[in-house]
Amino acid sequence: MRNIALFDLDHTLIPIDSDYEWGQFLCRVGAVDAEEFARRNAAFFAQYQAGTLDPVEYLEFALGTLARFPRARLDELHMQFMQEVIQPALLPAAYDLLKKHQDQEDLIAIITATNRFVTAPIATALGVQHLLAAEPELDAESNITGKLLGVPTSGQGKVIHLHNWLAQQQKQLTDFTSSHFYSDSHNDIPLLEVVTHPVATNPNARLSAHAAARGWPQIKLFEKQ
Repeated sequence: MRNIALFDLDHTLIPIDSDYEWGQFLCRVGAVDAEEFARRNAAFFAQYQAGTLDPVEYLEFALGTLARFPRARLDELHMQFMQEVIQPALLPAAYDLLKKHQDQEDLIAIITATNRFVTAPIATALGVQHLLAAEPELDAESNITGKLLGVPTSGQGKVIHLHNWLAQQQKQLTDFTSSHFYSDSHNDIPLLEVVTHPVATNPNARLSAHAAARGWPQIKLFEKQ
């Protein structure tokens, strides 16, 4: 494989934030105290959009919520979440973009700040084998303990996780002739700055301005969906 293509997930390959929508889903089905959870979830989401989110604080909140449920119940809830929320958000434009890189036989990975429990089934549905995501600690029965393993996969953390993942394969980013990274958020500027082909995808205002100043291409996948 001569090239590598990396993709953010939320608002990049799907036009929603899967982590936020998971929280909204838990409220709708009565799995959590809707008023309290929605209040905290909305506050964290606003911080994320503003670029002020403490990723460890948020992940401890999100993983702590998951830790309340036995794994079998979590998996049952996630199947319903996929059917009701995620499947309608899997749009042709995202599959077409992925297929372009698949047809070129590029090494493809999704790298997301959202935790693996929420995102692994989404990556599978998109046909992407490799997923770099926030890693929840699991006990012997695969129940989520509420603790985060390692550093968050956000900001500079995405660069760290990418380098570590490639090192496990005895590779480094410079081994590839070209490297693409598609993202919607200014929070991903550290990783966008280190690839050969950064692409602002459905960009928020801050990333759009940065991309324009840097001469990066900007695309809107879901404009006509």
